[in-house]
Amino acid sequence: MKRMLVPIAALLSAALASSAALAQKKYDQGASDKEILVGNINPYSGPASAYGTIGRTIAAYFKKVNEEGGVNGRQINMISYDDGYSPPKTVEMARKLVEQDKVLLIFQSLGTPPNSAIHKYMNAKKVPHLFVATGATKWNDPKTFPWTMGWQPNYQTEAKIYAQHILKEKPNAKIAVLYQNDDYGKDYLQGFKDGLGAKAKTMIVKEASYEVSDPTVDSQMAQLQASGADTFFNITIPKFAAQAIRRAWDSGWKPVHYLNNVSGSIGSTLKPAGLDKSVGLITTLYLKDQNDKAWANDPAVVEWTAFMKKYYPDGSLLATENFYGWNVAQTLVQVLKQSGNDLTRANVMKQAASLKGFVVPGLLPGIKINTSASDFAPIESVQLARFNGTDWVRFGEIMGK
Repeated sequence: MKRMLVPIAALLSAALASSAALAQKKYDQGASDKEILVGNINPYSGPASAYGTIGRTIAAYFKKVNEEGGVNGRQINMISYDDGYSPPKTVEMARKLVEQDKVLLIFQSLGTPPNSAIHKYMNAKKVPHLFVATGATKWNDPKTFPWTMGWQPNYQTEAKIYAQHILKEKPNAKIAVLYQNDDYGKDYLQGFKDGLGAKAKTMIVKEASYEVSDPTVDSQMAQLQASGADTFFNITIPKFAAQAIRRAWDSGWKPVHYLNNVSGSIGSTLKPAGLDKSVGLITTLYLKDQNDKAWANDPAVVEWTAFMKKYYPDGSLLATENFYGWNVAQTLVQVLKQSGNDLTRANVMKQAASLKGFVVPGLLPGIKINTSASDFAPIESVQLARFNGTDWVRFGEIMGK
């Protein structure tokens, strides 16, 4: 009997050693037994400062998570810098986060031009550039840029849906387009033209662009109105979107007005423009509209409202950006949970690319997050909505993938 105990004990010892090896924790810089260090870049100042509240909402959500025990026992600590929506400043802040602060990843850096400026850098450094706050199509390119991933529906898909709606409802429309003269604006414009197909050349009667440094878009709006267009595609960030809505109304121009989703916030765009002047606007939604009475008793909206009152009491309950920030933060938390004790950058990206049917509470019914090693576009469905002076009212079916 005693002779038999020796090999069994040896086998047990070997098995336990093997199990311990499998359970061994793995870390890259920015992660430890106690902490996960996350970097963030937001425009807390400058022409896109309306989006700065997203960073504040995310920080508030991480505070909530930390108070509840963190992620797998680790605290999420976020370092967030202001880039003023200036690409050179974004480069400076990204370098600081990666090389000095030594974060594990950069999460939700905002804007197409700013993220374009750090796109190659982040991939050369092999640092996760996760769930960037921009819908540019190029973030879904895992073959060329395996360290960058978007989150929201991409601009070209959204623009094609507007084009499809115009072709169906107003096939002889005369269309005017206002767009931001950078990758963000041009991405939307390309998707819109692709959606119109061969008819784009005849249907689009006037295009006008603006720079983010411009004080107003009044002159561009005058040109577009003078074109005789009866349909208007407004590709602008909130500051300029509010100006364009107000200018169209004040000048008596009443086209069918399509507004890109990124400026669909009632609090940040429509209220400054004038709710009465925004009636009839058409946009797309993929998140529930927390301002819509139809969602007043929805568990997600109730939970978000309670969260805001406790963790971000100064934040606007009207601002769509704050609802957005709450949802995207939960997506990163899910990725970190899935990463377990393997908090290497490679595994974080692997888990981000392994989201299957994941639902954050604020998504419209029927919309789920799905990613894979060959598909870095988490959300690919939207629904059209029209503003009635108080709420965005959805119509039609969920469109996209």
